[in-house]
Amino acid sequence: MSTLAYGAHAADRKLEPMAIQRRAVGAADVRIDIAYCGLCHSDIHQVRSEWAGTKYPCVPGHEIVGRVAEVGSAVTSFKAGDLVGVGCIVDSCRHCAECNDGLENYCDRMVGTYNGATPDAPGHTLGGYSQHIVVDQRYVLRVRHAEAQLPAVAPLLCAGITTWSPLRHWGVKAGMRVGIVGIGGLGHMGIKLAHALGAEVVAFTTSESKRAAAMALGAHEVVVSRDPDAMAAQRGKLDFILNTVAAPHDLDAFLGLLRRDGTMTLVGAPATPHPSPNVFNFIMKRRGLAGSLIGGIPETQEMLDFCAEHGIVADIELIRADQVNEAYERMIRGDVKYRFVMDNGTLAAG
Repeated sequence: MSTLAYGAHAADRKLEPMAIQRRAVGAADVRIDIAYCGLCHSDIHQVRSEWAGTKYPCVPGHEIVGRVAEVGSAVTSFKAGDLVGVGCIVDSCRHCAECNDGLENYCDRMVGTYNGATPDAPGHTLGGYSQHIVVDQRYVLRVRHAEAQLPAVAPLLCAGITTWSPLRHWGVKAGMRVGIVGIGGLGHMGIKLAHALGAEVVAFTTSESKRAAAMALGAHEVVVSRDPDAMAAQRGKLDFILNTVAAPHDLDAFLGLLRRDGTMTLVGAPATPHPSPNVFNFIMKRRGLAGSLIGGIPETQEMLDFCAEHGIVADIELIRADQVNEAYERMIRGDVKYRFVMDNGTLAAG
């Protein structure tokens, strides 16, 4: 079926309206009428070929929420009218150790919601800046939030799971002191989720002007990382650090804040590498530096259910489809609190 979308035909061209094709609904498929789609910084990197391998036309978008319009004959988990979401994954090999463990995000054949190889025309997946999408039921998530919250639920499908997965994997719980580095699209979700898990949250920012906002999000303490005295006061006091910053920076400044056996996990993906950290920051206290990539389907459903139970959504600014290029420029400047979300109902107006 034909559906309206916003996408780019080349790295140096702006996103523009276009018509794309969606496959017919197969036996295990769910067709979703997309209500809202979040804008992620990864969308900018991919659509502008700042990450290698972009295929055009590129229709971004992997923070998708909407309502089921049609299901295939073998679908048992969903029915027409259900509120659902689709995150960063629409397929995987389904039989490797990672898939069997519900960690499809680490499958070597994981297929992204856009720019992933697929037999469907045009040979790669096209994302959520569109009216409709067809996805195998295995990769569709149930949304239990109230329908009025749908716009703010959309970013949970990337920003939410990207921060939830490491918090869960490294066992964040009540009684732990957890640092969240960066107060942006990812960081603001990290603060909310760590707080809801019962941790004492220390937010790190380069800007004094973000102190009040971080406290309102649930931080118990805010540290301006450019203040050497404030940083020194935290040395050796944190059990875990979630580093959400997507720009190269000095990791040593934060590694030294960890207690013995503490770990700092990176979820921000800078376009160029971080400076190499000093080995002594690791060996003197048996500290760890790790990375984490989104989350698997079971974990994403767990996150959505946890957020529904605790009333957690993203802080968003809702935009029309024809405002997407302006929103990209504002994202680059950091001029959003904290995620843009497209109203896909406005695509027909483009």
